[in-house]
Amino acid sequence: MTVPHRQQPAWRRWIDFFRESLKDSDTDFTKGPIGRALGLLAIPMMLEMSMEAIFAVVDIAFVSRLGTDAVAAVGITEALLTVLYAVAIGLGMGVTAMVSRRYGAGDPGAGAKVTGQAIWIGALLALIIGVVGVNFAADLLRMMGAGPSVVETGTGFTAVLLGGSASILFLFLLNAAFRGAGDATVALRSLALANAVNIFLDPCLIFGLGPFPELGVTGAAVATTIGRSIGVLYLFWYLFTDRGRLRVTPRHLQIDPPLIRRLIRISIGGIGQFLISVSSWIAIVRIVAIYGSGPIAAYTIALRLIEFAILPAWGLGNAAATLVGQNLGAGQPARAERSAWTAAKANVVFMAVLGGLMLVFAPIIMKWFTQDPEVLRYGTSCLRILGIGYPIYAAGMIMIQALNGAGDTRTPSLMNLVCFWMIQIPLAYWLATAVGLGPNGVFASIVLSESLLTVMAIRVFRSGRWQTQVA
Repeated sequence: MTVPHRQQPAWRRWIDFFRESLKDSDTDFTKGPIGRALGLLAIPMMLEMSMEAIFAVVDIAFVSRLGTDAVAAVGITEALLTVLYAVAIGLGMGVTAMVSRRYGAGDPGAGAKVTGQAIWIGALLALIIGVVGVNFAADLLRMMGAGPSVVETGTGFTAVLLGGSASILFLFLLNAAFRGAGDATVALRSLALANAVNIFLDPCLIFGLGPFPELGVTGAAVATTIGRSIGVLYLFWYLFTDRGRLRVTPRHLQIDPPLIRRLIRISIGGIGQFLISVSSWIAIVRIVAIYGSGPIAAYTIALRLIEFAILPAWGLGNAAATLVGQNLGAGQPARAERSAWTAAKANVVFMAVLGGLMLVFAPIIMKWFTQDPEVLRYGTSCLRILGIGYPIYAAGMIMIQALNGAGDTRTPSLMNLVCFWMIQIPLAYWLATAVGLGPNGVFASIVLSESLLTVMAIRVFRSGRWQTQVA
């Protein structure tokens, strides 16, 4: 006999809901309980962001066995790649805002048209970045302050990742389009596939297992690029077949200059927002580099672990952005606002738990990746100091993503400029050098500036001006 749904135990209902969230569906996210809509979007999006974080953790887990120079090379390259990520994520924010608005208004064809224009933009950017990255990889590492041994070790790694920038750009752009349409499970599956390939190829190409060549740290870049590329191929296959909410046909690929200009206009705020953010991280790396390869390696490992925690929370923010965009498109600004606050409360709880775990288990976690006393000491401090601010970051993360989902990417850009360039960087240098806290002063400056950003984001969101944003 079938047990009525309401009489099933809570754990069973949660499992059923989890399974439902991972299936393709035609759920209308502008109707029904907000908590349910948020959960159906957030679960696959949080898992998707976890998959993105796994790339970083898997790479550093294997590369850390090659020595400090290899880890430092990865860390410096990652600082460079954050500029590429900024462009990809910024464009993705514009894509999500425009696609979600059109799906909320009941016009999927217009959403597919936006996606088609994003594909052309991504192709042009990938060509430019790839040419520069392949030809100037060593120069870029030197510009970042890498020593001769690090340049020698990491040039191949940098060249491969930048040369394969198309895999990064299209993974972010297409996933952003699927998220905007409410097809979050497609994005999750693409990253799961990419990760499976990367996990298999990483040790094979780094250490030369079996028939594979031993490429050292460059092997990690080759494995990652191949994995991402396979994920992108899956997305294109899904996009051009009649399998989900979002389907692109040849007519959607016809270049539409006014639509491209509109997408770029909205995305510029997002690109600027993340360029300001990640360029400040590059400056932070330069300050940490004053103290040698040990602190850089510690910061690199700790940052990968922090990403592993924060990216799932960012997935919850992506769900909030989709709900805000679709509900604004459906003419329901009050529901859009309630969606954001519901997501913020859930994220604070999630990040508070993670922050507590980081405070308690930081030394144990770091020992999984290094036995070097100096790297272990600074890495543990970094995890604990940043973990203190997790609940505060959580609320700000959702508010900013809600603004982005509404198409207001300019305001978060300005807030980032104030908090990161005008406050975080000078404060980091002052605490590290003048006060004498060293790398720990740099880590403390991150907590303080992110907390200020949260306060500003909440005030802006409460003003309600985002509800009139055109996307």
